[in-house]
Amino acid sequence: MKSEKKSKIIFTLLAILCIAMFCFAITPKTLQNDTYYTVKIGEYIFQNGVSNLTEDLYSWHDLPYTYPHWLYDLGTYIVFRAFSWDGVYILTILLSIALGLSIFYISSKLSKNQVVAFFVTLGAMYILKPFVAARAQLLSFILFAWTVYFIERFLETHKIRYGIGLVLIPLIIANVHCAVFPFYFVLYLPYIGEYFVALLVDADLDKKLAIVILNVCNICVEKIKWKKKIQGKIEKLESDIKVRKEKRLKNREHPYKIKIQKNHFVIVLIGVAILALTTGLINPAGTGAYTYTLKTMEGNTTSSINEHLPLTLIDNTEFTVAIVIFLAILIFTDTKIKLSDLFMLAGLTYLSFKMRRQVSMFAIFCSFILVKMIAAFLAKYDKNLCKKIVRIESTAIGALLLIGIVGYISYDLYKPVINDEYIDKGTYPVEAAEWIKNNLDLSTLKLYNEYNYGSYLLYEDIPVFIDSRCDLYTPEFNENRAQNIDGRDIFTDALNIANLSVNYDIKFEEYGVTHIISYANSKLSMVLRNDERYRQIYDDGSFKIFSRIEAE
Repeated sequence: MKSEKKSKIIFTLLAILCIAMFCFAITPKTLQNDTYYTVKIGEYIFQNGVSNLTEDLYSWHDLPYTYPHWLYDLGTYIVFRAFSWDGVYILTILLSIALGLSIFYISSKLSKNQVVAFFVTLGAMYILKPFVAARAQLLSFILFAWTVYFIERFLETHKIRYGIGLVLIPLIIANVHCAVFPFYFVLYLPYIGEYFVALLVDADLDKKLAIVILNVCNICVEKIKWKKKIQGKIEKLESDIKVRKEKRLKNREHPYKIKIQKNHFVIVLIGVAILALTTGLINPAGTGAYTYTLKTMEGNTTSSINEHLPLTLIDNTEFTVAIVIFLAILIFTDTKIKLSDLFMLAGLTYLSFKMRRQVSMFAIFCSFILVKMIAAFLAKYDKNLCKKIVRIESTAIGALLLIGIVGYISYDLYKPVINDEYIDKGTYPVEAAEWIKNNLDLSTLKLYNEYNYGSYLLYEDIPVFIDSRCDLYTPEFNENRAQNIDGRDIFTDALNIANLSVNYDIKFEEYGVTHIISYANSKLSMVLRNDERYRQIYDDGSFKIFSRIEAE
């Protein structure tokens, strides 16, 4: 026993080390556009507090704004203020590692199998690679993972500490990333759905309804012989209900494929969810936690932003492989799956096809399900396999071999980004921003810029036409502002101008644009270069700046 316990401890330490190496390797060094406005907003909150977070401070459109992740912005800025971009990069690495270790720990606890949890965690983090960035979503992933663990443990143990955790998590989410606040409650649905399905199945409504009808008939008829026949049918139905109930109990003990559990403590879980729902009000954004997602879904950004578009299997090999593994286990083995897990798997698969960003949620939550299924399969057909692996990996040779393999894979993933800069000067107008600040009057400047680099401009204190806070620029978020009375949709206009889908000069006149910055090789730059109404005043090879002569 002591030797086995020692082997488990060694394997756990090895798993932690390997997962940490892998998560470090998949963390990108070059920053995404959202990071720039995160730091800038955090700076404002650090200097001015959270008492007035209802207006946008960085575009020149005079718009209202709900700050959906003010607490994450503040924390990121504090790190940036102390350690610059190195600190932001290290923070992202630490959050990536925390996510990987959370998936490993939760999978281990839910499946009672560390070995399977370890390998599935590496696979899950590889699928999550495109979603690892210095953004609030990384912290949300961690919180959501622990939500599932707390729900499972709460239903299993009925301990109040897990209920307290389930109330605290949405409170944190409402302030760290309120845009995903509604998804927290989606995680409850598979468990609630399983309970109500079990209730419906156990209700025997068909036979009980027949009994009610027969009783009514029994009252209405007068002949004794008819009454006896009706009573006999009623007794037969009652006997059938008892037999059916006994069969159900046996089937639930030894199900063919789907395990259904009727846990009455789900009623308490629903109460916890209702209590947790009120936590969305405890944040500076007011009702933003409840309305932000709804307004976003009503808007048109979901059809234009890459991560909101539907998923195609041909372009997502990792997701396709994961689906095939699930189907293979469910179809070709007798491995059982809980109904709540089946609901979770089916729901997240559907959401992933609907919107590719949901692949991240699939990778996290379905990894827990996959670990449980593989562990159950191995427990039935080879109980000692995982124990053997633990013993082998706890030896010096086994440990070195495991570290060497994961280390090599991690290095191969990290190698392409070793020399990357935090700020990609080909993507973001670093030199152009400096030129603008030195040569143009920011107090009167109305600069048109393209979507992808607006966040960097506002980070440099340059008022923008648009940035990656895409929802800010849609009518759904600005319906009461004079700027939008005529139906103006800043987000759509910005994209159409860049794509030359509209008359850019008319749009610039409508908005009062004075200058334009654009990628040097963009269609807009090529056209403006030959338009006598515009004068090129800057070119650094990556970006061009034009002055609108009429506005000079």
